[in-house]
Amino acid sequence: MQIILVSRTKKVPKTLDLADRRLRYRLIGIAAAAVLSCAGLGATVAMALASPRDRALAEIEQLNKQVGQQSGQLGAMRKDAQRDIDALAIKLGQLQAQSTRLNALGERLAQVGKLDDGEFNFGEQPAVGGVEDSSDEPYALPQTLDTGIDQLAAQFDSQQAQLSALQSLLLDAKIESNLKPTGMPVQGYISSYFGGRPDPFSGHSATHTGIDISVPTGTPVSAVAEGMVTYSGIRNGYGDVIEIDHGNGYMTRYAHNSALIVKPGQRVRVGDVIAKAGSTGRSTGSHVHFEVWYNGRVVNPLVYVRNHR
Repeated sequence: MQIILVSRTKKVPKTLDLADRRLRYRLIGIAAAAVLSCAGLGATVAMALASPRDRALAEIEQLNKQVGQQSGQLGAMRKDAQRDIDALAIKLGQLQAQSTRLNALGERLAQVGKLDDGEFNFGEQPAVGGVEDSSDEPYALPQTLDTGIDQLAAQFDSQQAQLSALQSLLLDAKIESNLKPTGMPVQGYISSYFGGRPDPFSGHSATHTGIDISVPTGTPVSAVAEGMVTYSGIRNGYGDVIEIDHGNGYMTRYAHNSALIVKPGQRVRVGDVIAKAGSTGRSTGSHVHFEVWYNGRVVNPLVYVRNHR
């Protein structure tokens, strides 16, 4: 089989003899090369067409990873924020407890200090006010909220310590006041004062070591200070007598009673009834003979009965 190739430029046609083995091999090689070239070109075109899709898929996968990381960071931030909120809630509870303690301490101080009712009402919010500010600027905290709460808690602790010290001082003053003889043991008029006087039986000059308070028989006799009963019985001239040691050098004596109520070793408080008034002993009528002793010496009781707590 022969193939005749006719060229436009050459006038003599060229004849290819397919029976020639070399020619056939050459044509087969050319055909194979053409096929391989076409396959390579197709693969290149396919890769060129497929690469944008792969890049898009890779970008999507990268975005998914970023979204996952951001979700994890957001969860961590939420946990941190919740811990901060819990910490602030705990501090707020502590401040409320401190405020409650301060209110209770303030109420006790108001009672010990005998302040007027309503002067310090710890059950109500403090009254505040002022002219309107036209600047209309938001209030800016000079420091972080956590630091501000810590400072407020420290201020509460300092105030509580100061109020506790003041309470101790007031209580000490109250205790000292309760131990000091103050007021009258009975409500009556003074029929005989402290100092020199004519003896009611002999008429001779005598020294009266107390004051006599005239009251009806059976009138309750009250302790004028807190203390310990050291004597309850009969003394020569005094009749039925009660003696109370108040500490701090003070001792009081209540004489001419008709009945004795307390016993030695018994602790009494201000206003406790210790005896009943009468006219026992060296007496001309029903009354209470009242003496005040300080550091072992008898003193004028008039200064003490005229005082008030």
